Order: sequence, then structure tokens, then C-alpha cells
Amino acid sequence: MKILITGGGTGGHIYPALAFVNYVKQIEPDTEFMYVGTKIGLESKIVPKYNIPFKTIKIQGFKRSLSPQNIKTVYLFLNSIGKAKKIIKDFQPDVVIGTGGYVSGSVVYAAKQLKIPTIVHEQNSIPGITNKFLSKYVTKVAICFPDVAEYFPKEKVVLTGNPRAQEVVMIKKTDVLKEYGLDPEQKTVVIFGGSRGALKINQAFIEALPLFEQRNYQVLYASGERYYKELQETLNLSKKKLTNISIQPYIDKMAEVLAAADLMVGRAGATSIAEFTALGLPAILVPSPYVTNDHQTKNAQSLVKSGAVEMITDQELTGLKLVTEIDAILLDETRHQAMAAASKKEGIPDASERLYKVVKEIT
Repeated sequence: MKILITGGGTGGHIYPALAFVNYVKQIEPDTEFMYVGTKIGLESKIVPKYNIPFKTIKIQGFKRSLSPQNIKTVYLFLNSIGKAKKIIKDFQPDVVIGTGGYVSGSVVYAAKQLKIPTIVHEQNSIPGITNKFLSKYVTKVAICFPDVAEYFPKEKVVLTGNPRAQEVVMIKKTDVLKEYGLDPEQKTVVIFGGSRGALKINQAFIEALPLFEQRNYQVLYASGERYYKELQETLNLSKKKLTNISIQPYIDKMAEVLAAADLMVGRAGATSIAEFTALGLPAILVPSPYVTNDHQTKNAQSLVKSGAVEMITDQELTGLKLVTEIDAILLDETRHQAMAAASKKEGIPDASERLYKVVKEIT
């Protein structure tokens, strides 16, 4: 079988695609893959590291306000369809899967015109503009949150979950916390604001640090590269001895760390949610207010309803609020266990298997 995957712009579109590729390679080693992205997107840096053939087309997104740039966008879209058709004809895939981002719009639409089976994978509880557009043309729409089904043609929707979940659920608990100077046997909360960090979470952590030092649980905090130096200087970390707190610019073994943790605090991105629910980990979510259609708040709200998470808005977040909410979960074993069970129930640990089943059904 030949599978062409397209998606880009953010890790939320790229990592689920790569998790699916890894799964298929394990069960069908002879499957051939091609990934189509853009030269300037994050995918151009990430995908080649996975030894997947990578092609690019030129595309840009629409401005939400009236802008002359939208004329150029229409031109690039029409032009990119032709280029996408050439890539598709050369590779001759059995199916084309789009995981979001503007690049997938051109490629999936081109595949539909060439009468090739197509799937779009929507990770969030509010669909992106590209997937909403493509849903009229594709064969199937794979979703991760049941709530998002209402935005798509009912007969095309399949609940598959996020392939990243199946990749993470295979990870067993290890002593990885030792690598960050922490005790693997102690209760641990992991706090992070995404790969680049989040200003409001960073500010709350600084406020909370004196309180964390008094707690009998430990904290692993990833500030993001752009805030790390400032954090070191503000907290005078070169001279300060922290016993139950580890501050890192980035956690490169995040899945392994989450498997060893008792609670997560972070943004409400779709990939992050797929990871911690697959592990049955309770969470406190602080949705980013800077994303399209406020989809992170919708992501979080669906899990609040189930009892798997607590939500703090970016505006409400303070150091005291953060510590109070963490204490209320970590120091109450009954509540912690109930949230963990609810989180596990929300997870879809066989997401890649489900998506592959859809692929086999339409090819």
C-alpha cells in the first residue's frame, strides 16, 4: 500500500501524522509513505528526521480581515493544486490523509479531483478552516472529540482519536525523573506551556515557587527556551538550591515523563490531551487564548464535563490559584483517583488502529 500524508504549520498537525506512520510501519512494513508540506512550515524540519520522503508546495493562509494578501493566497492555492496533482500522480498513493494546516487543503483537494480516496483528521473540538472546507469533498472525516461531529457531514464522520495516544500508551513507567534531579517515588506534577512556553504560566510559576518549596510533592517545570534565561536571572537559580523543584527549558522525553507523573498542568492542545488521557493522567488545563476560534477552551471544557480535568482561564491564573488547585487534587487521594479514572475513560489508546481500519475500508 502507498499512503500520502499532508499537514503542517504546527506540531499538532505533524506529530499525529508521524505517530500513524510509525504504527503502520510496525504492522505493514512494506507500506510506502510520502509526506507533503511546505518549505517554511515546522514539518520541513521535523519530517525529514523520520526518513520519510518529503515534498513541498507553496501555500499560505487566508487573512481573516480584508487584505490584498488574500488575492495572492487564492493564486497560490490554485497553483499549488496543480503541483500537488503532479506529486500525487508520480507517487500514485492508494489513499491521501490530511491532518490539518493550509498545505493539506491543496493536496487533499487535488487527490479528490484525481478520484483517490481521502481522509481528513481533525484533532480539535472546533474544526480548522481547512478541514471544514475539505469535509465536503473527502471520503471520510476522522475526529478525536465527539463534539466536533456536528460540524461535518454525519455520514462521513468516524471517531478514531489521535494517533499520538496509541504511541504514548505503550510507554511504561520508568525512573526518567532522575534525569531531572527528582525522586521517581515521590508525587510529581509536570507543568509546561508548550514547546515555546507560555508567558502567563511562566509568571504564575514564579509567583508559586515559594509555595511549591513548602509542599511535600515535587514539581517539574518546563519554561520554554524563550523564557528560561530570564527565569534563571529572576529566580537567581545559579545560587538557589531547589530540592523538590526542577526547572528545565524543555522536556525532550515528555511522553516518558508524563507516564511517571501524577498530575499535568498545561495548555489544552489536542496532542497533549491525547497523551495524558491515554495514560489516564489527571490535568489542570490553562487554554491558550491566542488560538483560532478559541478551540483550546472547547477542548478543555469537554474534559471538564467528564471530570478528567480542572480548567483555569489564562486571565484567572495566578501563583496562588495554581498551587491551590494542585493541592486540591494531589493531596486528596479519592479525588485524584476519580480524575485519573475519568481521564483514562476519555482516552482512545487504539487511535492509530482505528484510523488504519478506516484506511483499509476505503481503499
